[in-house]
Amino acid sequence: MSKQIIRNATIVNEQESFVGSVLIENDIIITVHKGNEWVDAGQDCLEIDATGLLLLPGVIDDQVHFREPGLTHKGDIYSESKAAVAGGITSFFEMPNTKPQATTIELLEEKFEIASSSSFANYSFLMGVTNDNIDELKKINPRYVAGVKMFMGSSTGNMLVDNKQTLNRVFEEIPSLIVTHCEDESTIKANISRYKSLLGEDLPVKYHPLIRNDEACYKSSAYAVELATKYNSRLHVFHLSSAKEMSLFRSDIPLKEKRITAEVCVHHLWFNDSDYEKYGNRIKWNPSIKSENDRLALIEAVKSGKIDVIATDHAPHLWSEKQGNCFQAASGGPLVQHSLVAMLQMVKNGVFNIEQVVDKMCHAPAQLFKIEKRGYIRQGYFADLVLVDPDRPWIVTQDNILYKCGWSPFENIQFSSSVISTWVNGVRVYHNGSFDEVSKGKRLVFEV
Repeated sequence: MSKQIIRNATIVNEQESFVGSVLIENDIIITVHKGNEWVDAGQDCLEIDATGLLLLPGVIDDQVHFREPGLTHKGDIYSESKAAVAGGITSFFEMPNTKPQATTIELLEEKFEIASSSSFANYSFLMGVTNDNIDELKKINPRYVAGVKMFMGSSTGNMLVDNKQTLNRVFEEIPSLIVTHCEDESTIKANISRYKSLLGEDLPVKYHPLIRNDEACYKSSAYAVELATKYNSRLHVFHLSSAKEMSLFRSDIPLKEKRITAEVCVHHLWFNDSDYEKYGNRIKWNPSIKSENDRLALIEAVKSGKIDVIATDHAPHLWSEKQGNCFQAASGGPLVQHSLVAMLQMVKNGVFNIEQVVDKMCHAPAQLFKIEKRGYIRQGYFADLVLVDPDRPWIVTQDNILYKCGWSPFENIQFSSSVISTWVNGVRVYHNGSFDEVSKGKRLVFEV
């Protein structure tokens, strides 16, 4: 049907929660009604009773690795976007460190083409920065590409940008949003040398946050902020992980006025370094999960507004690739199916309120990246929505994991909330375990 009405939902949107109804026609929200009075939706309209359920804007995940092309044994755009919509994510930004790396317009457009025929969710792709592709970066059309991604420190996939002249030129000459992975390579190498000399080659994963420590993160993040300030660039720092880095960011101005913004990932809000003993390599990420003091500082920064966005850094690896010691096991893990319910669990546990979660996962990414007509439940906006039962508990098991890699860091954890339905461009692409395999997401468009 071209018309649908979702009735009597508890709508969480723009810092308020209220009972109301949303009328959708084709891919657009036509009206948002407050209150539980009857709204005449006309004939031939699909009626959806959402009494007792939460209706949220679709989550926008600004950092995922869906592994296509070249690494599709770990995941692909079809499999991971399917898991994403089951988790309430309706739009994603995918990273360039695939094979080949998306460091030219031609290679970037090939990824867009793949997504157009396989992605359940809306999509954009960031172009990768290298030490020698600045002329290619200048070809980006900001209307259709979210920004550029720069690894200021090595990570999975060798895209380290370490040439100071290149770094200065990128911040000075590239008008696009510059997104960074910040870990200082020299600090990490010195730590590796130190711990190997003290303890040998076979270090368990608990040493990972001592090697990729807060100093490595702070030194690199501070350098990125210094360059962005010098050239008045737009900078967005991904997956902040330490209390020390919080001094680099501001909470005294609204997001729309910021030139320098910050993101935190769900795993850095959920786990701390005491969890390595229980979870081992399941929680090995770059940057590393650090101390409880760091975790609490990140939570406070979300609340204060120093951190603008909550995302996943979804980065699947085969379970076999996650084996071995601190130096051998791959860094990264899958999260898109479970990020929203994990954050809602933190709401249930009194860590955040639900309006904060919706702001950081839905509104802020749309505002920061200037996404056209998404991220809010508003008249005239695309109908990207997620319906959640806040009182339907479930346990994460291998039987209900949708990631191609087949595992999750949240296995055997019980969540109190369940995603019931997800709409992408007005199409209910996910409902109670079933998927619309025909409808596909759209390429995101940006205001310039």
